[in-house]
Order: sequence, then structure tokens, then C-alpha cells
Amino acid sequence: MSETTPTEPHQSAHHHVARMSGRDTHEHHRTATTLELLFDLTFVIAFSLAASQLAHFLAEGHFFSGLFGFALATFSICWAWINFSWFASAYDTDDWVFRIVTMVQMVGVLILAIALPPMFESIDKGEHLDNGIMVLGYVVMRVAMLFQWLRASRQDPARRDACMAYVKAISLAQLGWVVLIFFDFSLLVTFVMVVGLTAIEMLGPYVAEMRYGGTPWHAHHIAERYGLLAIIALGEGVVGTVASISAVVEGQGWNLDVALVCLAGTGLTFGMWWIYFLLPSAEILHRHRQKRSFVWGYGHMPIFASIVATGAGLHVAAYYIEHKAHIGSVATVLTVAVPVACYIGLLYAMYAYLMQQVERLHLWLLAGTAVVLAASVVAAMAGLDMAKCLIILMLAPVVTIVGYEVAGHRHRVAALDRSLRKNEAAH
Repeated sequence: MSETTPTEPHQSAHHHVARMSGRDTHEHHRTATTLELLFDLTFVIAFSLAASQLAHFLAEGHFFSGLFGFALATFSICWAWINFSWFASAYDTDDWVFRIVTMVQMVGVLILAIALPPMFESIDKGEHLDNGIMVLGYVVMRVAMLFQWLRASRQDPARRDACMAYVKAISLAQLGWVVLIFFDFSLLVTFVMVVGLTAIEMLGPYVAEMRYGGTPWHAHHIAERYGLLAIIALGEGVVGTVASISAVVEGQGWNLDVALVCLAGTGLTFGMWWIYFLLPSAEILHRHRQKRSFVWGYGHMPIFASIVATGAGLHVAAYYIEHKAHIGSVATVLTVAVPVACYIGLLYAMYAYLMQQVERLHLWLLAGTAVVLAASVVAAMAGLDMAKCLIILMLAPVVTIVGYEVAGHRHRVAALDRSLRKNEAAH
């Protein structure tokens, strides 16, 4: 393939306007671009603010406010990222127009992020949902996205119907988001509207991809993009670890607990990273583009949320060590244990969905993980200090790591081979 063809715009020496003809779904060595990595930096800020707000409200014992606000925040953040990433996987021209519109989307993400604290606060007061600025940031992102889809619909006639399905869904939902900016509804009415508008947004891609032939997204590229966002989310674990270490040093000086907290937080984050990349995402998506992509793509939102919530839980542990938390040691340990349990459980569920099979070994590993998580809570109930409870929690992903390295890798190879052969037989 020539270096000047529109399917490889990243190899061009200039950034003149290029035709959005769609990328090659079999393009070799397709990786994330530097623009995509820059775009992801705005989500570092958004995740950080969402995690800090969740940690604050959990430490205060305001569980509903923290969890409800966090659910709205992480969905908004993840959905904005998902829309851009799948579009870029299909239509990234890397010309100056694409770059400028992406910058506008970055501005929208930052507006959304800045609006997160007042949104959490309004939920805690229980009067109405203060999400006007947050929705404004979302509107900025979606208008930019609407421009991108309209451009693709004009320049890629073969996929015009699919692109216009995205345009219609975004436009319809956008009207509702604008209404939320200018009208002050109650918390319940706002929640109902958000659910309805979200359903419209999520239905658009399904209709476009399943009914109108879809867009030329690249399986290995999109799997890498999701992996990169997982790493960004795991950064909150590092932030929470540093907060916990600082709390120990400030209150007790440099002692054994500093080393234990450092080991626990870093080990937990490292273990979560290790097991995420055991998912055979790229291989399966490449062979099952339409059948597996939606559950995989949307199913990652609670996975990302669990990762960020784990970092928030480590921050709650820092509050507890500093004697600034209004909850006990058991509740503090649960703020870490619950998201870790969700994360590991969701990964196993995603693996089973991708492979379309459940392995007995995984059931044993899940049981072992549950024992470790329960042991950390029991340790807190028995009065063990927070550092030691976190050390026990750190072992939760280790169960999967050991199981995979001892025997699971052979199961993975065999299961992947069966899944790929089944796809070939179907065709």
C-alpha cells in the first residue's frame, strides 16, 4: 500500500485536508497516535476529580451521594472517550481539521471535569442535580463529534447510512442535553432524563453497526486504546497509594507501616494491571467484529469505574490513617475490597463472554479470590491495623496471576483456539 493512500494518513509529511474514506480494518502495525495519547490526558484529570470526590464522600460516610455521583461521572467520562476512540479507529485522517476538532473535544472534557465537584455536592444536598456546566462540557464534545460524523457521511458514501445513524442519535440526544442546561429539574426527573438520553446515545451505535453495515474500526487498535485507558485509570491506584504513604509518614514518621502501605498499594495496582491484559480482546474482536464488540465495548465502562473506585478506596484508607475519616476500619477496607471484587469478577465475566465458555479453573480462582477479600474484611473486624489489611487485599489479583502462570495460560491458548476455529467453521 502506498504511503500516500488515505488509509495511512499518519505516514504523511503534512497535515493538509484529507478525505475521510475510512481506515483499513486489516492495516498492519496500527497503533495509538500521539494525538490520541494527548486526548487521553484530559481523562486523567476527569478520573482524578471523580475519584477524589468519591473518596471524600465515602470517608464522610455519605455513601449514596458518593456512589450515585461517581456513577454519573464515570459514565459521562467513559462514554465521551468511547465515542471519540471508536470514531478515530475508523476515520482518523490526522489532517488539520481532525486535529482542531479533537482539540475542541478536549476542551469539552475539561469543562465536564471541572463541573464534577458541584455535581457531587448537589446530590449530597438532595435538592436538585447541579449538572449544567457538566452537560455544557458534554455538549461541546458532542457537537464536535457531530461535525466529525457529518464529515464522514459526506466523504464516505459507501457508509453514509451508518454515519447518519450516528448523526441522528447524537442530534436527538443533544436536544435533551441542552434542555437539561436551561431547565432546573428535580433530582428524580433529571435522573430519568439522563437514563433516557443515554439509552438513545447507546442505541445509535448499535443501529449503525448492526443494521447499516457499520464503520471500519480496527480491532487491534481499539483493543490497545482500551488498554491504554485502563492504565490511565490504574493511575488512580498510584495516587491513592501515595496519599496513604503520606498519611502514615505524617502521623507516625518513617516506619514499617510505610513500607507495608507502599507494597500493598503498588502491588494491588500492579496485579490489577497484570490480569487485565490476560483478556484476548484483539484476537476475538478481529474475528467477531459485530457479534462481540458491543458487550465488550460497553462492558468496559464498569471495569474502568471499578479501577478508578479502587484508587478512591486507597485514598479513603489515607483519610482513615490520618484520623480524618468518619467511618470505621471495616467500612474503610470495604471501600477498597468491593471495587476490587467488582473488577476481578467483571474481568472473568468478560473473558467468559469473549470465549463463549466458562472454565472450571476460573471458578476455583474466583473462590480463592473471594476468600482473600473476605480475609481482609475479617482482619479489619479483628482490629488489625490498616496497613496489614491492605497487604491481605493486595493478594486478591495474585490468585489469578498464579493460577494463570501455573496452568491458566494453557487453558487460554486452548480456549482461544476453539473460539477461532468455531468462527472459521461458521464461515
